[in-house]
Amino acid sequence: MKLIVAALLAGSAAAFAPAQVAKTSTSLNAFEDELGAQPPLGFFDPLGMLTDADQERFDRLRYVEVKHGRICQLAFLGQIVTRNGIHLPGPIDMA
Repeated sequence: MKLIVAALLAGSAAAFAPAQVAKTSTSLNAFEDELGAQPPLGFFDPLGMLTDADQERFDRLRYVEVKHGRICQLAFLGQIVTRNGIHLPGPIDMA
């Protein structure tokens, strides 16, 4: 009985061991160490926007992506606040 319990515990502990991930080679090895590159995909560029890009273009695209994300967050927050019944004073009509 003890042997069965020990075998079950060892088997369940093996389920939480980290899996061995093989290194994949891509044409974007220059950006494999950037923030956001995660296993098993590594650096994910499905549209191929950075196939012949340098570090400056990569930094520019990352900056623009963060900027657009922040604008979307503000728009969502404005939508929630307006639907909650909070409105800015004054007329909206510009005519």
